[in-house]
Amino acid sequence: MKKTALITGVTGQDGSYLTELLIKKGYAVHGLVRKSSNFNTKRIDHIIENKKYTDSFFFHYGDLTDPSSLNRLLDKVKPKEIYNLGAQSHVKVSFQIPDYTAQVDALGTLRMLDAIRDTEIDTKFYQASTSELFGKTSDSPQNENTPFYPRSPYGVAKLYAYWIVVNYREAYDIFACNGILFNHESPRRGRTFVTRKITQAACKISEGMQDVLYLGNLDAKRDWGYAPEYCLGMWKMLQKSNPKDYVLATGKTFSVRQFVEIAFKVLNIKIKWKGSNINEEGYNSKTNKVLVKIDKDYYRPTEVNILKGDFSKAEKELDWRPKTDLEQLIKLMVESDMEKLRTEAVYRQKK
Repeated sequence: MKKTALITGVTGQDGSYLTELLIKKGYAVHGLVRKSSNFNTKRIDHIIENKKYTDSFFFHYGDLTDPSSLNRLLDKVKPKEIYNLGAQSHVKVSFQIPDYTAQVDALGTLRMLDAIRDTEIDTKFYQASTSELFGKTSDSPQNENTPFYPRSPYGVAKLYAYWIVVNYREAYDIFACNGILFNHESPRRGRTFVTRKITQAACKISEGMQDVLYLGNLDAKRDWGYAPEYCLGMWKMLQKSNPKDYVLATGKTFSVRQFVEIAFKVLNIKIKWKGSNINEEGYNSKTNKVLVKIDKDYYRPTEVNILKGDFSKAEKELDWRPKTDLEQLIKLMVESDMEKLRTEAVYRQKK
């Protein structure tokens, strides 16, 4: 009999990679999906449409804002592992819809934990936490003991989720852990996130399909890793005998400016910079054409300047470490975006 796992946010970047991982390990994966007018399953269509996975993957409609749907689902499926990846995960958007962000990211976690209590199922719970918890902290690198100082409604909502996991673990003896994951990217990253926005724009610019890439804070520094490796870390956390919280990161930090330079470098375009602050521009060193400009609308009301993780606890206790460096990651993303552009161009020509 297959071991069962439930994934919220199954249609997202992490949900799709985690689904693949668990199926390969022999799990029956149940995915929680919000009902909407657009059925966005493109990241997992290759699983849905493959007949050999008919006994390995199952869809369920539900919502982290609807506790009754969660209770019914847990009672029906009785998953041995639950991965709570569902969230309003865009930091800047959280300033525009703070209430909804709190309902899903904070109270959604509480509702799932309460559903575990109410149904009394024997399960292990993973909460997708985030490096945005650290925000403005002065400590670097950040580890499991670093004080939190979130700088956005998203970060604050995730902070509530973090502590409610700890509380339910200690109060009710639920196997529940937080994965404090630093930024992790892939070709499946959503197009509204800055990394994918950069790689996609670089490809379009190189193909003459776009003139300029508009960005916000070029000096923001992040610790970027490869999403499938982080999903393996999630799974490893739930294989332990006792629940603990872990940081997953690379221990290296790069600025948005450096990310831009590497992305264009993959396409044999060297970016040079002129000006400063809002007037800074990036231009093609060969043609002097401006390719990157600053738009103040992309700045957050409160910025997080630098995040850098210390994954030594995960390395020691989970035997987990990152393997893909930033240049390799960006190359994967650029090549994937370029292939998609060219495939779409061929399709348009055939029409």
